[in-house]
Amino acid sequence: MTTTLHADSGWRVWWQLTRPHTLTASFAPVFLGTMIAIRDTQIDWLLFAAMLVASLLIQAATNMFNEYYDFARGLDNEKSVGIGGAIVRNGVKPKTVLALAFILYAIAGILGIYICMETSWWLIAVGGIAMMVGYLYTGGPYPIAYTPFGELFSGLFMGFLIVIIAFYIQTGTVTTDAILLSVPSTLLVAAIMMSNNIRDIVGDAASGRKTLAILVGRPAAVNILLAFFVLSYAWIAAMVLFGMITPWALLVFLSIIKPVKIIQIFKRFTEPIKVMPAMKDTGITNTLFAFLLAIGLLLGHIL
Repeated sequence: MTTTLHADSGWRVWWQLTRPHTLTASFAPVFLGTMIAIRDTQIDWLLFAAMLVASLLIQAATNMFNEYYDFARGLDNEKSVGIGGAIVRNGVKPKTVLALAFILYAIAGILGIYICMETSWWLIAVGGIAMMVGYLYTGGPYPIAYTPFGELFSGLFMGFLIVIIAFYIQTGTVTTDAILLSVPSTLLVAAIMMSNNIRDIVGDAASGRKTLAILVGRPAAVNILLAFFVLSYAWIAAMVLFGMITPWALLVFLSIIKPVKIIQIFKRFTEPIKVMPAMKDTGITNTLFAFLLAIGLLLGHIL
C-alpha cells in the first residue's frame, strides 16, 4: 500500500513528476538545431513549436516511466533523492503515473504526425525509435538505465538526434555543419545522465544496476564527466580554429564556470543530497551552452 506523505500538493505534484530539472535536455537540442538552420533558411516557427513540445512531452513521459518502473522494482522510497515522488511521497497510484506517461506519448505522436505531414514521413520511423528508447530506458525486461549504456543512448537520442531532426525539419537536409555542431549537445546530454548516475552510485549498486559510473568507480566517473565538459568546449574552439564557424561561437565559454563548480562539488561531496545541486547544474550547463552557441552562430551569420 502506498504511503501518502503530502510533501507537495495540487499542481506541484504533477510538476515535480516531470522532473523539471531534466527537461532542459529536450529544450536545448531543439533550440540549437533550429538556430543552426536559421543560417540556411527561414524558420517555420510552428514546426519549431511542435518539435519543442513533442520533445518535452517525450522527456516528461520518460521520467514518468522511470518513476513507475523504479517504484515497481522496489528501488524508490520516500527518502529517494532526485525523483518526482508522486508515488512514494504523494500517494498517486502507480497506474495513474503510467497512464499519464502514455497519454503524453500519444500527444507527442500526434505532433509528430503533423511534423511528418509538413516535412517527411521517414521521420515516423526515427521518432518511433526515439520514443521506444525512451520507454525502454527504464521499462521492459532489460532497462537501458540499468546498464553501462545509459550515457550513450541518452546522448545519441536526446542530444545528437534531436538537434539533427530540428535542423532537418527546417531545411529538408542534413549538413556536415549540423552534424559537427551536434557533438557538444551529445556530450552534454550524456553528462546529465552521468551526473545522475554519480549521484545515485551507492543506491544503484545496492539495487543491482550496472551503470557506467558503477563499473568504472566514482573517481573515474567524475573524470569522465569532466571529459564530457572539456571535450564540448574544446570541440567548439577547434571548429573556430579551423574556420568552420566564426569566433562568435566562443560565447559558449561564458558558461564555463558552471562545469567548474559541478566538478568541484562532485569531488568534495558524495552524499546524494549534497551533490543534487551539481546534477541540476549539469542540465543548466546544457541549456546555457546551447543558447550561447546558438546566439554566437546567429551573430556570426548576421555580422
